[in-house]
Parts: sequence; C-alpha cells; structure tokens
Amino acid sequence: MSDARTAILGKVDRALRTARIPALDEHVAGDPTVDAPKRPWREGGQASGRGELLTRFVVEARTLGVDAYVETTQEGVRDRLATIITGLRVSSWNPDQLPYGAGALVGGAAFGSSPRADQAAAEVGVTGCHGAIAETGSIALLSGPGCSRVVSLLPPLHVALIRPDDLFHGMGDFFAARADRIANAASCTFVTGPSRTADIELSLTIGVHGPGRVVIIVGP
Repeated sequence: MSDARTAILGKVDRALRTARIPALDEHVAGDPTVDAPKRPWREGGQASGRGELLTRFVVEARTLGVDAYVETTQEGVRDRLATIITGLRVSSWNPDQLPYGAGALVGGAAFGSSPRADQAAAEVGVTGCHGAIAETGSIALLSGPGCSRVVSLLPPLHVALIRPDDLFHGMGDFFAARADRIANAASCTFVTGPSRTADIELSLTIGVHGPGRVVIIVGP
C-alpha cells in the first residue's frame, strides 16, 4: 500500500473514531424559543403532531448549525427579520411571495428581475419556504415567478420564513403534498444547513458553494 493511501485511510479512520453527534439536549437546554423535546423518533417512532414536528425540525436544524427562531406572532416574525437584515444589502423573493407581511421590509431589495450586479452585491437573501422537513432539518424551495433560486444560493446569509403548514415529517410527505407545485416549478432546492464542502483529506470548508450562514424563522 502506498504511503499516500496509508495516510489518507489513517485520517479517515481517526475521523470515524473521533466523530461525535451532539445530543439533542445540547441544542434546546436553556433556549426560550423551543420547549424541551419529546423524543418519539429516538425509539423508532415518528413525530406526528404539529408541535412534535416543529420541535424536531428546530432541533435537527440547530444540529446542522442553523440559527432557528420560533416566533408566536406575525409581528414577532417581522421584528426578528428586521433585526437580522437592517444595514445589509438584501436580495429577496418578490414581496408577495413572503409570508407574515414580511414583504413590507424588503422594498429596496434586489429581486430576481433586478440587474445581475445588484443581485451579486447582496449580503443577505430572504425567502419563504415550500417545505420544512422535520426528519432532516432541511427546507425545500421551489423556484418560479417571484421565487428566484439565486436568492437562497448567492448571498453569504440566507434567511427563510417558515409557516407551520410547511412542516412535514419526511421527504415522502413533502413530495406527496406538493406534487403539483413541484411539477410546475423550474427547480426544487433542498437546503440542509450552511453550505459545506470537504476534500479528500477531510478538510471541511463552510460557505463555498452557498451561504455560510442559514437562519430560519418559524411563525404562527
């Protein structure tokens, strides 16, 4: 066996031996935005009620490094979004495609129809969401008129606004419920945490092929 192959396999072996999946409690302890979770999924069951879906989605998203907030009012969603985007150059879905009246906050943003240079200069992208997958902490975005795919891929910060009706247990549930919209969409993008890129030597880099920071805001 060559020295290079031996070195690479040695790194893989060490990574496997030291790999660690954070415990669920670490991501919810002392956090006022989500209650301590019930854990039916740990025992092979699946989260069924809306509250269980939300809790699992938030826990899984935070495990991926996503900043997740749960707001109890529409005003709370708008206030949270305003706090995040104030002072930054914004790219956004069209205002009528954003829930919770958030379109009023992005009046000066670059949209999918804006000049390419304006979209490229954006520091934060604001989108809605077509599906929030509790099992993996992923969000699904369907591109089409008013919902430019660039908004979630180009800026270094992506903020997604999520409604309770967007929550699904798994991918299969999402595909079944959104079949017609998926068929008519230009593309379907799944976002599972910040963009991650790793080379053969297991060197992980964040934010190379997409946003390095993802924020989700779940409203009422």
